Amino acid sequence: MAVILIVEDERKINELIRRTLAMSGHTGLTAFSGREALKAAQENRPDLILLDIGLPDADGLSLMKQFDGIPVICVTAKGEVSNRVKGLMGGAEDYIVKPFALEELIARIQVVLRRNHKEQTLYRIGDTEIDLKSGIVKRNGAIVELASQEYGLLKTLLENKNIALSRSRLLDLAWGMDYEGEERTVDVHIRRLRQKLGMEESIKTIFKYGYRLEI
Repeated sequence: MAVILIVEDERKINELIRRTLAMSGHTGLTAFSGREALKAAQENRPDLILLDIGLPDADGLSLMKQFDGIPVICVTAKGEVSNRVKGLMGGAEDYIVKPFALEELIARIQVVLRRNHKEQTLYRIGDTEIDLKSGIVKRNGAIVELASQEYGLLKTLLENKNIALSRSRLLDLAWGMDYEGEERTVDVHIRRLRQKLGMEESIKTIFKYGYRLEI
């Protein structure tokens, strides 16, 4: 679980991101201006900053240099290649353009946190323990053998916990975008995970859409 500072002057977007972070197990701090962002960064020392570079009182790219090494993902409506290059060359870990899918934002956050060793790697769900660092899964203290694709799907669900993912999105994330199999493959592997790990109640079916792992 990470502490993430959301620097966004549009309050509805700021709150939407904060709620999404909370559902994913992270703590979201909010700032609506450059001045508030600097103060929050100094007082709370977050693990990551989501930074809108079009703030009313400051240039986000210049502001980024004052965050004293805290990882930054630029979140902005400015999608031109030149702006992306400026952001990345200015020190941003990543750059995401509005409008964006919330699940994509969470995935990018997880990558940056993993890169900076702030990502959660140990999970306990009922009598099941999953250690993503070692790749070991246990139930009631006994190791559970998972096929590689079952483990990949479980890892994807954990990294996107509390977020509904469509079958096609799960295929892209867990199988790879070049996979040409049917979406029902996901259903088969979900059924196996539920049986092996006792997650019948934790892995929710989203009718005519996909699945969500609730923790």
